[in-house]
Amino acid sequence: MVKVKNTTILDAYRGNKTDYTPAWFMRQAGRSQPEYRALKEKYSLFEITHQPELCAYVTRLPVENYGVDAAILYKDIMTPLPAIGVDVEIKSGIGPVIEKPIRTIQDVEKLDEINPSSDVPYVLDTIRLLTEEQLDVPLIGFSGAPFTLASYMIEGGPSKNYTKTKALMYREPETWFALMDKLASMIIRYVEAQIKVGASAIQIFDSWVGALNVEDYRYFIKPVMTDIFSALKKYDVPLITFGVGASHLLLEWNDLPVDVIGLDWRTSVEEARSLGVTKVLQGNLDPAILLSDWETIEKRTKAILDQGMNTEGYVFNLGHGVTPDIKPETLKRLTDLIHNYSQQK
Repeated sequence: MVKVKNTTILDAYRGNKTDYTPAWFMRQAGRSQPEYRALKEKYSLFEITHQPELCAYVTRLPVENYGVDAAILYKDIMTPLPAIGVDVEIKSGIGPVIEKPIRTIQDVEKLDEINPSSDVPYVLDTIRLLTEEQLDVPLIGFSGAPFTLASYMIEGGPSKNYTKTKALMYREPETWFALMDKLASMIIRYVEAQIKVGASAIQIFDSWVGALNVEDYRYFIKPVMTDIFSALKKYDVPLITFGVGASHLLLEWNDLPVDVIGLDWRTSVEEARSLGVTKVLQGNLDPAILLSDWETIEKRTKAILDQGMNTEGYVFNLGHGVTPDIKPETLKRLTDLIHNYSQQK
């Protein structure tokens, strides 16, 4: 395996002092990059992710183009679901669509176990290519979290209010917890496989869990998240949790056996610390700001960096993913600003 030359981000994730603030951007691979758009004229997302050479190329592009301190594997949180018997189709303009949603305990009991080496070999082959031959920065692997995955499985696709998901949770807790156990098993096996072939850190995306209040999170979600992160702790790689619109859950996350908490743009680094969050923090520029003028981008970025650098163990990121209309040159300029400004402080 090629030795990672730039370990700055791993040092920051472990709470160690670094020479500058490291950065990467959620959804940095694909979307706004012209090279990716050219590929998408020939291949679907499914075809790209199933061809390790192509997928590795898309994954490493941001490192080469922007100078970020980590790559994140290019794939979708839906990737492992077909292996357990969930038929998912990614529809353009809609997102993941599941024709046969989970409705009963019988539906949950029919779900299979994942065997990553035979079910998603292309994911593991992509990681090997990247970590053995192509990257000199760490590769971040990832998975969706149980609530977020369950929301698609129960709703049948994207949702604004997650009423079917929450109704099943409240009405049939036995079914809910059985589904959580199935998904936890899948996530642990899937992530373990990523780590074993070279992923240097893991981010668990619980994108939509902010739809729950603290009491419900504590009862219906926190136990399964504790189980997942506890099982992954033995691999000694940094573990990151992230969700959108979930500021009210920050102290619950702070209790989890994670190393890093990702913030969206709604809560500042300073506010998170004042609430009592002690974990390493990652975030949290609003992606929409990157569509503004450079003076605004620079001012907002420096303000976030000033807060992040007040305590050791901080990684710059966006508060959510890169949108397709953000210019690649803006992301390159942003990376340079983060590195240069933090190095001078």
